Amino acid sequence: MAAVVDNLGEAVEAAKNNDLEVETTKSESKEFNVQNLVDMFTKLNPLAKEFFPSSFHHNQTKKSDNFNQVPVKQSAGNVNFSNKRGRNNVNQGRRRLNGRAFRAQRDDSIRRTVYVSDIDQTITEEQLAGLFSNCGQVVDCRVCGDPHSVLRFAFVEFADERARAALSLDGTMLGFYPVRVLPSKTAILPVNPTFLPRSENEREMCTRTVYCTNIDKKVSQTEMKSFFESTCGEVTRLRLLGDQVHSTRIAFVEFAMAESAIMALNCSGMVLGTQAIRVSPSKTPVRPRVTRPTLR
Repeated sequence: MAAVVDNLGEAVEAAKNNDLEVETTKSESKEFNVQNLVDMFTKLNPLAKEFFPSSFHHNQTKKSDNFNQVPVKQSAGNVNFSNKRGRNNVNQGRRRLNGRAFRAQRDDSIRRTVYVSDIDQTITEEQLAGLFSNCGQVVDCRVCGDPHSVLRFAFVEFADERARAALSLDGTMLGFYPVRVLPSKTAILPVNPTFLPRSENEREMCTRTVYCTNIDKKVSQTEMKSFFESTCGEVTRLRLLGDQVHSTRIAFVEFAMAESAIMALNCSGMVLGTQAIRVSPSKTPVRPRVTRPTLR
């Protein structure tokens, strides 16, 4: 019995020693791991930027958005502001659609237009339109003065794509010169219908009127009238127009005789003030100003 007790005591003592050795080993391993970590941290750059994966930022943004979403009661001001934003978006969409429609309309007009050059200065717009009317319905015809030549050029627009047929008239004698006909690269700028002649008298006024552009803002109406009267003939009415947006002005000059208006086309390219003016036949008459009754 005594021998069994002794053996039991030795076993308990051995177990205690084993536990002590395990604890010592664990503590030593812990100290070793901590020391390694300290050594690693001392080698790190404290100013280095911390790296986060992109997924972390994405998730954090979602969380912050969800966290910051607080139900707000919409007041009348908020409703009006949202309505304004909606209207602005609609208006922007309409402007984009209008811009596309304008470009499509302009491209269609270019396809229906031909460019005519080497036009005798005695040829009128009606005579030129009559030449091309055999190719199709002519909706507009603009004759312009050429500052580099005594001859003129024009743009003729058709109602449909008959412009290709009009190219066959290249080399046709009109007046004293054969005209050149080429596809146009530009469209004719439409005229406001309210300004077009309304009677036979106003149509006759158009034959005596020229349209001038690129006029120096420093040129007065008196100076311009003197310029055309000294070169072409008597001026019966002159309308000089301009605004604060454009750097030059425009004018409508009505002469007493239609021959004077034809001579005025040769003034295109001449310098008046500091600018070379451009002169072309006018599509609109110079109507007298309507005097409004003054309130008393």
